Amino acid sequence: MKKRGKVYRNHFRVSIFGSARIKKGDPRFKIVYDLAKKLAENGIDIIIGGGPGLMDAASRGHLVGREKHKVHIIGLTIQLPKAQKRSYHLDRIKDFKILSKRLDNFVHLSNAVVVAPGGIGTLLEFFFTWQLVQVKYKRSIPIILLGKPWPGLISWIKKQPLKNKFLDKKDLNPIYLVETSDQAINLIKKTYKEYLKGNTKYLPKQ
Repeated sequence: MKKRGKVYRNHFRVSIFGSARIKKGDPRFKIVYDLAKKLAENGIDIIIGGGPGLMDAASRGHLVGREKHKVHIIGLTIQLPKAQKRSYHLDRIKDFKILSKRLDNFVHLSNAVVVAPGGIGTLLEFFFTWQLVQVKYKRSIPIILLGKPWPGLISWIKKQPLKNKFLDKKDLNPIYLVETSDQAINLIKKTYKEYLKGNTKYLPKQ
């Protein structure tokens, strides 16, 4: 297994963000596992933080689903004061000392983003990606919020920042709320289809 090597430019890639604290046996672990498996079955690379929890779920699912496809799991790891256990399998590893550079790489490499349940780090990854899309540093890509925590957050954003005109309604266009891996994969497949056509705008219709 190659741990370091080039990241292929012409591969479609989905970043999966989520908690490092969620363990096997949790329904949220299974949802991310299933999603990553389906991504591999559709010939799609994934990018993860390379740690435990939902990152490990993605690693394990993607490895199982790749039987007929040459796909990769890219781990963008971070050096923390307290070392984390790494995901079960990573084909490519890029290690970072500076968190902001790691976040930049996530956004730069991604054609779509899935945000699973998580804490401060996951929220940071979500808002960082969203801001770079908003200011057009990154072309419009779908930001898929997977699971039950997110509708409440989006409702608050609409009632507070949006209502007070701190953002525009169109700024919410890249965000999709889904509850299942099937809903997420269907959105990603539509995005992938547009990518293969050479279209630069990937957002599926809401």
